[in-house]
Amino acid sequence: MNETASESRTNATEFSVSEISGALKRTVEDVFGNVRVRGEISGYRGPHSSGHAYFALKDDRARLEAVVWKGTMSRLKFRPEEGMEVVASGKLTTYPGSSKYQIVIDNLEPAGAGALMALLEERKRRLAAEGLFDPAAKRRLPFMPAVIGVITSPTGAVIRDILHRIRDRFPLHVIVWPVRVQGETSGAEAAAAVTGFNELTSDGPIRRPDVLIVARGGGSLEDLWGFNDEALSRAVAASRIPVISAVGHETDWTLIDLAADVRAPTPTGAAEMAVPVRAELEAALAALASRLQGCVTRLLERDRQAVRAAARALPTPDQLLGLKRRRFDEAESRLQRALEVGLERKRARLAAIRLTPAALSRRMSEARLLIGRDMARAQAALFAVVRERRERFRNSSARLTPISILRRQRQQTETLAGLARRGDQALDVRLERLRARLTQADRLLSTLKLSEQSILERGYALVLDEQGALVRRAGDIAAGQTLELRFADGAATATAKGGKPVAEPARARPVQKPKDSGNQGSLF
Repeated sequence: MNETASESRTNATEFSVSEISGALKRTVEDVFGNVRVRGEISGYRGPHSSGHAYFALKDDRARLEAVVWKGTMSRLKFRPEEGMEVVASGKLTTYPGSSKYQIVIDNLEPAGAGALMALLEERKRRLAAEGLFDPAAKRRLPFMPAVIGVITSPTGAVIRDILHRIRDRFPLHVIVWPVRVQGETSGAEAAAAVTGFNELTSDGPIRRPDVLIVARGGGSLEDLWGFNDEALSRAVAASRIPVISAVGHETDWTLIDLAADVRAPTPTGAAEMAVPVRAELEAALAALASRLQGCVTRLLERDRQAVRAAARALPTPDQLLGLKRRRFDEAESRLQRALEVGLERKRARLAAIRLTPAALSRRMSEARLLIGRDMARAQAALFAVVRERRERFRNSSARLTPISILRRQRQQTETLAGLARRGDQALDVRLERLRARLTQADRLLSTLKLSEQSILERGYALVLDEQGALVRRAGDIAAGQTLELRFADGAATATAKGGKPVAEPARARPVQKPKDSGNQGSLF
């Protein structure tokens, strides 16, 4: 057994795994310290939270792992993408943790214009399939904007050309959002500017622009690559503000030109599209004002001629009103005569009416009888209603519950109270009417000097017997009878002597009832 162990021993040096890995790392880095590798990006894993990017470069036969550190990523002119063919510059090294070798990239360039164009075409097809370039979604530019937003570099000649052209055509307020127009971050900055302008409000301290201009001077495909950024194209397509793309010369094109609402050949052309020419607007306005004034003048003249023609065909005011005036004068004269005749007729009819105290007393007695009869009828009707209600209440009380009985009693009480109120009101109204008619008759007697006091004031006296009855004839007086003589200012007592009076008093003419005329109504 000892012989077998001694035979397995050799003179070869033993190394640890770490020593072998370190030796390989130094060897690879010494031999391939600086290399340029051409290949297609595969398995691209965008910048991690640390800022590093990991992917692989491959061709049709081999694969090489690659890493781009955070500091290098910030200096790249474009962002790596899956499937993009590039030329990577850097150094080879190994990763002992997994026994792999990889290239640490210091610089990354597109493999050529063909590769960039292929990438651009592929991105164009993908965005077009999503509808970002749909012509139906394009917005019209405002004819006369109040504020214009410009997204470009604040130090280049582009912004000066835009401001100069706007100042010459139609001076207005311009807001510049400064961005980089070349480099890896140019697309992200322009997209943030478009989004920032859209987040402004119309009544804020900085007013939201009515139109946006994204501008840059000409350059190569690599120089304009930032404006082919997918995020920028999406921001322009989603913008609520119309966007004018003015990137590069007329022969250059980028994805933002397809996503924008209007493409301008140059930045100066974008300024011309955004604002009209003020002098041309003033001239057009003056021409329209002149045409409007001429139209109004011609219209007024035509209407004036039509009025003159119509006036010649119409009759004069005297012709129109002559017949009416004559009829009015005739009616006035007839009305005056009719008033005089009517007044004479009324005066004669009033003179024919003879009012006496006896007639008035009779009318008052009739009115009292009517009032008493109406009061008796009202009271009888009220009692009849009350008896009917009570009878109905007695008939239905057996069928009603205590609650319904109370409800019916309340309703009947309210009804009876209402009827009582209505009866009182009717009686009051009737009495008031009769009182008004009596007052009117009394006023009429006073006016005509036919009242008792008026007759006494004229020198007459009333003769009353012991019972206070009116003595109408001398034959009704007995000798020695005590009489009361009532005058206008008081009363006196007298005693009748026996024998016949010296002279027979004239018999009073009986009062004749006035004839009822057609228009004379009763005083009551």
